[in-house]
Amino acid sequence: MNPPRSSPFAGPPRHIVLLANDGMNLLDLCGPLQALSTARRQDPEAYRIHVVSAAGGAVVTGAGLPVATESLAQFEAKLGDGERIHTLVAPGGSTSERFVTNPALVDWIRERAPQAQRVCSVCTGAFYLAEAGLLDGLRVTTHWAWAEQLQRAYPALQVDPDPIFIRQGRIWTSAGVTAGIDLALALVEQDLGHQKAIAVARQLVVFVKRPGGQSQFSAPLASQAAGAGRFAELHAWIAANLGEDLRVESLAGRVNMSPRTFARAYVAETGRTPARTVELMRLEAARRALEETSLPLKRIATDAGYGEEQNLRRVFQRQLGVSPAQYRERFSAH
Repeated sequence: MNPPRSSPFAGPPRHIVLLANDGMNLLDLCGPLQALSTARRQDPEAYRIHVVSAAGGAVVTGAGLPVATESLAQFEAKLGDGERIHTLVAPGGSTSERFVTNPALVDWIRERAPQAQRVCSVCTGAFYLAEAGLLDGLRVTTHWAWAEQLQRAYPALQVDPDPIFIRQGRIWTSAGVTAGIDLALALVEQDLGHQKAIAVARQLVVFVKRPGGQSQFSAPLASQAAGAGRFAELHAWIAANLGEDLRVESLAGRVNMSPRTFARAYVAETGRTPARTVELMRLEAARRALEETSLPLKRIATDAGYGEEQNLRRVFQRQLGVSPAQYRERFSAH
């Protein structure tokens, strides 16, 4: 007699709570919600998904579309004996230029998060986790346009505006808008395995499943925006000459400054060191070459200023968590 087939998921149900508040970005909520719901269709026992707001009822998103929610009290009443929140997700979005948290949601997160297996934020949802005291001392991310405000408001955080998402133990933070889908796919992969996550991505017609370390935006464009005035010409020259000597001394000479004066002025103007800008631009050039050409890795390493192929491999592993070959396999159009 054949043994009974085991369920793909045995144990307490995974209660997934997506918090909602007025003014939130619609896609910050519905992107992860759709990804998790698609995973549930493939495995009905995988998740129990709840969209929860402080008072319940209709919550109006920043796009003007109301979303039906259950209240915190209604959700609490649904939990059975011994059940707890598996994953708590705080979506972001704001209708003003200054992010303001809902005190009731902050208090609830502060109380419930310690018992949750995972706590996540999408976009400015990081402000909720920070206000609840969950992010102190951690490296976190948010939408690039809000990173500076988040860092100023919570100086104990290490805010990195570059990655799509960051995992620090059981705390996950992600960039904004579509990055919430990348975060949700990573959660599905952790829970249900790589093949299930890929199947969900296909159902969502997501061309690729991006690694969390991939940058939110183009490094050259970001640098040009950050130093649009004083160092704009320097940034354009760097992008066109990645194989040249790009040490601080060389760059300082191009703008007729001493290395010390240049380094201080550059950080004050752009918020990052010259070396970091060069690193990001070289990585961006290598990524684009892998995505858009069939050039050999040795040629890409030379053109991007890495010199040797092994240097290119080391940078990709450190920055993106994948090898150049793996990156090309995921992202190349060729």
